[in-house]
Amino acid sequence: MKVSSISELKKELQLLSAKELSELCVYIAKYKKDNKEYLDYLLFSAHDKEAFIKEVKEEIDLYFSSIDDRANLYYIKKSLRKILRLVNKYCKYVGDKALNAELHIYFCKKLKNSSIPFSKSQLIMNMYAQELKKIGALVAALHEDLQGDYANEIEKILL
Repeated sequence: MKVSSISELKKELQLLSAKELSELCVYIAKYKKDNKEYLDYLLFSAHDKEAFIKEVKEEIDLYFSSIDDRANLYYIKKSLRKILRLVNKYCKYVGDKALNAELHIYFCKKLKNSSIPFSKSQLIMNMYAQELKKIGALVAALHEDLQGDYANEIEKILL
């Protein structure tokens, strides 16, 4: 099956009435949970990204508090991967590199300040290193003034 291009879809959507368009959006939202979450973000949270980022940070805090630091490192790694999937999903929603960097830095701060013995697991150390690499790439793409602000944050998680 051939999938239409974005420009073709856009032209076709412009031909629809408002009612047909809303029905189509509801149908797409019913199709997959991610679509529903993204539509929810666009309708209710996209106008106030700072409040959205605050909610995401609270959710990250909740997930970190549920991790048992005395558990097997395998299960800790699985929990950290789950949190990272969540962070990446929300970063995709926001689409702003500065806010993406902020979320990834927050994740690294939480990991570093937690009592998780992540230095004992090479997999978790690699995950942490990948996050630092991703943060570096995100910050490098920002304006020079913002780069300076985030450089201080990066230094704190590197020490």
